[in-house]
Amino acid sequence: MPKNSKVVKRELDDEVIESVKDLLSNEDSSDDAFKKSELMVDDQEEKDVDVEESSDVEDERPAWNSKLQYILAQVGFSVGLGNVWRFPYLCQKNGGGAYLVPYLILLLIIGIPLFFLELAVGQRIRRGSIGVWNYISPKLGGIGFASCVVCFFVALYYNVIIGWSLFYFSQSFQHPLPWDQCPLVKNTSHTFVEPECEKSSATTYYWYREALNISSSLSESGGLNWKMTICLLAAWVMVCLAMIKGIQSSGKIMYFSSLFPYVVLLCFLIRGLLLNGSVDGIRHMFTPKLEIMLEPKVWREAATQVFFALGLGFGGVIAFSSYNKRDNNCHFDAVLVSFINFFTSVLATLVVFAVLGFKANIINEKCVIQNSEKILKLLKIGNLSQDMIPHHINFSSITAEDYNLVYDIIQKVKEEEFDSLGLKSCQIEDELNKAVQGTGLAFIAFTEAMTHFPASPFWSVMFFLMLVNLGLGSMFGTIEGIITPIVDTFKVRKEILTVICCLVAFFIGLIFVQRSGNYFVTMFDDYSATLPLLIVVILENIAVTQIYGIDKFMEDLKDMLGFSPSQYYYYMWKYVSPLVLLCLLVASIVQMGLSPPGYNAWIEDTAMEEFHSYPTWGMIVCISLMVLAILPVPIVFMVRHCNLIDDSSGSLASVSYKRGRIIKEPVNLEGDDTSLIHGKSPSEVPSPNFGKNIYRKQTGSPTLDTAPNGRYGIGYLMADMPDMPESDL
Repeated sequence: MPKNSKVVKRELDDEVIESVKDLLSNEDSSDDAFKKSELMVDDQEEKDVDVEESSDVEDERPAWNSKLQYILAQVGFSVGLGNVWRFPYLCQKNGGGAYLVPYLILLLIIGIPLFFLELAVGQRIRRGSIGVWNYISPKLGGIGFASCVVCFFVALYYNVIIGWSLFYFSQSFQHPLPWDQCPLVKNTSHTFVEPECEKSSATTYYWYREALNISSSLSESGGLNWKMTICLLAAWVMVCLAMIKGIQSSGKIMYFSSLFPYVVLLCFLIRGLLLNGSVDGIRHMFTPKLEIMLEPKVWREAATQVFFALGLGFGGVIAFSSYNKRDNNCHFDAVLVSFINFFTSVLATLVVFAVLGFKANIINEKCVIQNSEKILKLLKIGNLSQDMIPHHINFSSITAEDYNLVYDIIQKVKEEEFDSLGLKSCQIEDELNKAVQGTGLAFIAFTEAMTHFPASPFWSVMFFLMLVNLGLGSMFGTIEGIITPIVDTFKVRKEILTVICCLVAFFIGLIFVQRSGNYFVTMFDDYSATLPLLIVVILENIAVTQIYGIDKFMEDLKDMLGFSPSQYYYYMWKYVSPLVLLCLLVASIVQMGLSPPGYNAWIEDTAMEEFHSYPTWGMIVCISLMVLAILPVPIVFMVRHCNLIDDSSGSLASVSYKRGRIIKEPVNLEGDDTSLIHGKSPSEVPSPNFGKNIYRKQTGSPTLDTAPNGRYGIGYLMADMPDMPESDL
């Protein structure tokens, strides 16, 4: 072969063949080195530029504008509505302050290690969830598709909750608030209070009848609720506009959507602590019930909360980290975001129970007044003797302590006939023990408490604006978990895909804004994510530790971070986390089997919730949600195992690097070596950065050598071998 410089330059330009593993070693060779027909190592960090030959057009993979923007995006994704309306409920239900102990232990065992793992693989491979698991093992590529399906299911109903918050937000600009009092009904003769509202409460009635206009069963559709349909459309428009440019648009919005909830929570905490009875709520919250902490159910619920609080398995974590620089310290990010999430949950819990303590005192005062009037009536008709009542008691201005004293005396003296008197104990703890979560906490309990606030419309506006922002932050990560993998894999335009995805989701989401829509939200929340995500994360752990190799992964982390991660992560990833996840999966399946599948339906006549079992078609939908979410895993495995699709058709299993581009490479190794070079077709995928080992095809090599990632190349040779003569090229 001629040894002139043009031929040498062409060899260097065209015959550099690398596997994906080599692409991810983040190595860069300078343009000057190519011009000098030598392979040099350039330590200067360069952008990942996608350049075609004979073209000046550069196509860069998007990157975060700053580290703060990235951290806020991860915090916005992980900190969501669950921190405000599920963590306080679990804390109250499972031992108060003692619940924090199992939660922290499980955060260290499965939360931080698995969060770190997802951040690391996304940053290392610089692809969405589909590309990441395709690279680890093509047979496990279905993990990424399963994550996308789960993200889509969750996005469908999660945005409905944002729509509900938008509705309440729009109704908060009134004084008094529309849910402050029960509505009056007029007929020809007189005016009376709406019976359904009188049997429940003003806030409960407004939620079920005015906001949702709910039907009495899942099977009774009742048609679309036009108010909620408009709110759902507004929610999807907001998500679409924020995501249409990817992280370039959503990243800037994160500054507001991630930070504003903390401003509101701090304002609510300060205001709540100044309210009468707030200390009672916080004391009740953090009074440890150590005996409850030892129950297995507490640990199962704590593990589930850790799992979902960090957004593991959704693909959003991987998608966000894929836009990072390769040398970013993702270990620091994992620890920081995990503890921000934890402390946000504690802050939200303080706020919730300060407000609920205030609400409990209001209700308790009403209870004392009503029962004091009953005692006065019983004294007048002679059922009770005046001698029972201590002389210092004044029923016209009786305190809760004085009432409890009188109550205890009457209970002891009239022990046999006490139940017939109809008196209530009026204890604040009884009211605080009424555990509420989810929509019941946000749209009923909290709204009722805010009606007693001075300037209640202001606090209502702030609260629901906070819920909208918390929801949007999580939605951005969820949608990114769908968009990024598809764009990376199928090379479609992000703007078009985002619009199509939001449109499809809106039209499917119309089932959630029927009059029976709230029941479908419950169904999707219970069955579309829990088991599939657990299986996805278990497979992710196995893929990294067993298929890719935990030792190789630890070496990759050392190369990427510049230091060796603690051996703690080695043992967590290899032994502890998989075992804990498997136990959690089994416990969840058992719990699902023991709990009768059904939903709480609102019955208008009784103004109460009533448990209904799912009809046969409802059970089919529940099972279908779980099966569809996990179905991509076995399908992709079988397709890859049986070689039904050629890897060269678009897999990340075999690619080459050519002047800053990833190029699809035919896997046929027979024939002239040059066929492997000239047969390449450019893809639109921007290439990762490059490190210090460049492997170059050795012309005329008689044997097949193995590349560092274990795949077969053609005569891979270290390009930085000392004193390589030009003639050898």
